[in-house]
Amino acid sequence: MRPIKTAKLDVASQDNSGRKRKKHKRKRGVILTTQGLQKLLVAKSQAEMDDNSGKRYTLETMSELTTLSVDTLMKILKCELGVDKQSLKCFFQTFGLKLQENDYYLPQSHVDESLQLGITQSKIPLEFPEGQVSLSSPFYIERPFIDTECYQLILQPGVLMRIKAPRRMGKSSLMARILHQSFLQNYKTVSVNFEVAEKAVFQSLDTFLQWFCASITFGLGLPNHLDDYWDNLFGSKISCKIYFEQYLLEQITQPVVLGLDDVDYLFQYPDLASEFFGLLRTWHEEAKNRDIWQKLRLVVTHAVEVYIPLNVNRSPFNVGIPIELDPFTPEQVQELSQRHELDLSNQELESLFDLVGGNPHLIRLALYHICHENLTVAQVLQTSLSNPGIYRDHLQRQLLSLEQEPELLMAFTQVVNSQTPVEFELITTFKLQSMGLINLQGNKATISCKLYLNYFCDRLN
Repeated sequence: MRPIKTAKLDVASQDNSGRKRKKHKRKRGVILTTQGLQKLLVAKSQAEMDDNSGKRYTLETMSELTTLSVDTLMKILKCELGVDKQSLKCFFQTFGLKLQENDYYLPQSHVDESLQLGITQSKIPLEFPEGQVSLSSPFYIERPFIDTECYQLILQPGVLMRIKAPRRMGKSSLMARILHQSFLQNYKTVSVNFEVAEKAVFQSLDTFLQWFCASITFGLGLPNHLDDYWDNLFGSKISCKIYFEQYLLEQITQPVVLGLDDVDYLFQYPDLASEFFGLLRTWHEEAKNRDIWQKLRLVVTHAVEVYIPLNVNRSPFNVGIPIELDPFTPEQVQELSQRHELDLSNQELESLFDLVGGNPHLIRLALYHICHENLTVAQVLQTSLSNPGIYRDHLQRQLLSLEQEPELLMAFTQVVNSQTPVEFELITTFKLQSMGLINLQGNKATISCKLYLNYFCDRLN
């Protein structure tokens, strides 16, 4: 059994010959200031528009452009670890910028004293992975570029961000951090989750929009004045717009950031969803011409591609800024294991990654049980092959979801049993993708990870 790394940090390590060598004092280098980071991101975005058809540069492309390593690029953009000043200069020069003194700062501490003195640190409390990762959690892994870019985008007047990813990929956790960063800018923030509303709310557009306005009013800490602004003659959509324009946005002097989590919950009410999404699109368009609507910034998360019929000119899903969350990379899995204070070998990390395909929730679940129950990666792999093991609850929920929709169950059974990618009609494909069960190669589906293949092979056959 591989021992878990102790919390006490060693002051010495071994070289290739096995001899002990002292760890040197580690210089931290320089770190970008908020001003420097914003300047760099703006120049990068402009270059992407001019030279890359508006598509964001990948880390690999950035590495080629700047001649800096991917690791160095990540350090620069995360603004947590220092790099040498020459690397910053090189990064800035790539985008036609000159590095100035107010673009970076030198951390006060040049020595990692915990390494120098061998200070014993308390072990980080474990967190069972479920739902949103709390703001204070040490187990939240930022995605390079994406998190930092979102924090900058929310500063833009009237911005609309659309965060899309399968379930349990970190959408809600990222949205919570965007709202927190907005709060630190002294913005007003409100988060709305449609699943907390009673079903009766969704039976009419008028009732739904009144619930929506009342929820935001409560979140802003304002008195409810719906009766003063709701006019049956104008109808519910205009009344809702008037309520925002003449009351909510008028009363609040700061920008208002509105987070709408899991909006695909509304897809089961197509008529209502079509009207509501059209309203969001209208508000976003209003911000281009009117100052009052520039105060409103929207962050929307969804797991499923839009499969309900929406007028292309009224849909909020073809405007604004799309943000897609990918599975974790092997490097991010390694970082997460280190935050659990585990010392896993490259082979163990590769085996774990191969099992669950970089799914953030499944990775965290494995690392939690390895720590909590003193398991090895080999034991996790063995139990996942013979029985559900640590993933029992998750896999049973996935199976139950499939059984509730026979067409989905039949389609996924085809994927499990097929040696080649399978093509389905779009709604089925979108639903399976939102569950994280499949990956897409063009329009064709393959099973997303070995864990699902091992589990469903027996049960669906």
